[in-house]
Amino acid sequence: MKPAFFGINAAQAGLFLAALLAVPHLLPNEYYLSICILGCLSAVIAVGLNLLMGYAGQISLGHAAFYGMAAYATAIATTRFSLPIPVGMALGVLLSVAVAWIVAAPTLKLRGHYLAMATLGFGIIVSIVFNEAVDYTGGPSGFVGIPRLSLAGYDFASDLSYYNLMAVVLALVVLMSLNLMRSRTGRALRALHVSEKAAASLGVDIAAHKRFVFVLSAGLAGLAGVLYAHYLSFIAPASFGFSFSVQLVVMVVLGGMASVWGSVAGAFFLTALPEALREFEDIDILVYGAILVLTIMFLPDGLAGGLSRLARRLRRSGGAS
Repeated sequence: MKPAFFGINAAQAGLFLAALLAVPHLLPNEYYLSICILGCLSAVIAVGLNLLMGYAGQISLGHAAFYGMAAYATAIATTRFSLPIPVGMALGVLLSVAVAWIVAAPTLKLRGHYLAMATLGFGIIVSIVFNEAVDYTGGPSGFVGIPRLSLAGYDFASDLSYYNLMAVVLALVVLMSLNLMRSRTGRALRALHVSEKAAASLGVDIAAHKRFVFVLSAGLAGLAGVLYAHYLSFIAPASFGFSFSVQLVVMVVLGGMASVWGSVAGAFFLTALPEALREFEDIDILVYGAILVLTIMFLPDGLAGGLSRLARRLRRSGGAS
């Protein structure tokens, strides 16, 4: 990785963090701050999923399972076994990573819709376990009593403190992803996406790179999962089902495939959109679908691509004048 890349990416991530930290001062009340926290959580998962789908070309329809496993693992560890919160969070992320490592071996030998169906089946199996293992997960009624996050003696009791934490976490995830994609590993993943045979002929270890990006993506989902559990203090299987896996894929596609910033934009857009449509009451789902269809029709390269084209046009028009 060239040192210049790190400097450029660090500057971008720093500006992004500054913008995120300024958001609370622009919001009318804390309700919107909670939406922003959920947007940050979704963005962390979407960035990881875009590394897998947009850059490496591997489809996953079961990423909500890794999100849920980590959430339940830290919930059980900190309540049933009274382990410290950092230990519970570490166990949650490690569980997601370990399961992803095991699942990657057979599933990543598949391609296209076969891979999509395999990850879909995995997600459904995990969702069934969440619902049926009532003694451990609380079943459909959910898991209550999860302690609020406390790290190094500091309690993230307020939404503002939790949002600031999430802003830092998201900025670090973005920085890591930007540097990764501009590294040798990132170039190998891009080559793998274009043609596995061509990449292999250039010395790229296809299996190792596929497993690496799958595990990394699942680890980021697990990180979001433990932060989600200790933010809401309540989790239920409905939050980690197939519908959320599909929503994550839509975030990636809508934001822009092979674009870290697109993943962030798509996550925040789809998290805020349902809240903005509440005034439409009974037809909100129709308006929601129409907005998604129109966005995909007129922005085929996603929100990031559309904003990039708009910026270029403004620069050209400014230069012409």
